Amino acid sequence: MTDPVKTSPLVPTRRDFGLGVYGLGICAMGLTALAPSILHTRPVQAAADYPPTDGEMQEFVLLKERAPAPVTPFFDGDGAEFHFTDFTGKVLLVNFWATWCAPCIKEMPSLARLNDALAGPNFRLLTISQDRGGKAVAEPFLRDRLGLPDLELFYDPKLKLGRELGLRGLPSTYLIDQQGNLVGGLAGAAEWDSPDAIEMIKYVMLQGGDMEKTDSQSST
Repeated sequence: MTDPVKTSPLVPTRRDFGLGVYGLGICAMGLTALAPSILHTRPVQAAADYPPTDGEMQEFVLLKERAPAPVTPFFDGDGAEFHFTDFTGKVLLVNFWATWCAPCIKEMPSLARLNDALAGPNFRLLTISQDRGGKAVAEPFLRDRLGLPDLELFYDPKLKLGRELGLRGLPSTYLIDQQGNLVGGLAGAAEWDSPDAIEMIKYVMLQGGDMEKTDSQSST
């Protein structure tokens, strides 16, 4: 007996993905109540179109059809402006977090381990702080409190990017393919270096034809 497939006649937008509510004051502790209309498991007849979302990634919500990531800028610690299009050709895992969010803090080491496992020309982890204090707050927290100085930090100082994505709580993590399209996302903490998470991300990398290159580099 096969698992039932959840479908919707509507093609979701990126605002549908986050329910269009930016609940920054609510720290998402295992929050998974994303719009039911976009929950979409992999149909048996179209398995190649959907990355696996098993085990640790079973709450990851896939967009029925991938949508372009927003063009709203975000910034590095020196104030330089970036857009998701600056990373075209890479699979991006974009994590929104804050120093006051306990689930964010809990999952951060697993993000660092994931980055160690997949770091290379075909993958980029972007951690985007939602702290109003910006670099002065987030950078020493990662360096001194968590001992993770190598994580690449970016900032959303006016919370515009989060609003554009319809972010409803923290942590929230989005997956973007090599063409700059949103694959889907997960609201709440996860073990991002788990085999399930790595398999899902590598699947998207494979869709871009980069898996062979990545595997050969990781073995050297």
